[in-house]
Amino acid sequence: MHHTRHIAIILSDTLRQTGIQYLLADYFPPVETACFHSFSAFAGTNDGFDYYFTDADTFMLHAEYFLPRKNKTMVLIDGQGTPCQTAVDTNNSGNAYLYTGAPQETLLEQIGSLFANEGHIHLPGENNKDLSARETDVLQLIVKGITNKEIADKLNISLNTVLTHRKNITSKLGIKTVSGLTFYAIMNGLISGDEIEP
Repeated sequence: MHHTRHIAIILSDTLRQTGIQYLLADYFPPVETACFHSFSAFAGTNDGFDYYFTDADTFMLHAEYFLPRKNKTMVLIDGQGTPCQTAVDTNNSGNAYLYTGAPQETLLEQIGSLFANEGHIHLPGENNKDLSARETDVLQLIVKGITNKEIADKLNISLNTVLTHRKNITSKLGIKTVSGLTFYAIMNGLISGDEIEP
């Protein structure tokens, strides 16, 4: 018999809250969900939750809370994601993203992957093992909003080398968007939220 998962859904959108509740109750019982329309409403509760579902904005604004709980947090991202992203973002990188426009089967796989990692503790930096030191440097500058030319100047490498590093980073991580790379970098301790330009 499985233990009941206690899940906090921190989303301002009632429709998304209801959809997440439905998927959890129908496909991943037994669960107990509590819905909060803002992080401030959630912050007043006793933190006895096993998992958290929230959106990207709430995650970024309250990264200091969610980062220590990153292996128990599912971040909702608008869009469908590519097949590569939906597989990699949840299963291999340790980062749990739920692409809200994806087919139901994909959503269920993504949520199931989060729950499949119960009891697994990710060590800081273990998800970066495929990136070289230089690729990590380039990634940190990308998510800070620095242009390719500025990265080349800053690291004293050619523009073509920067482009090659970017291609390798997106290939290794399976993440093609700057927002996805930003989540990856924050969730793996490569950069803090304060270092990112608004």
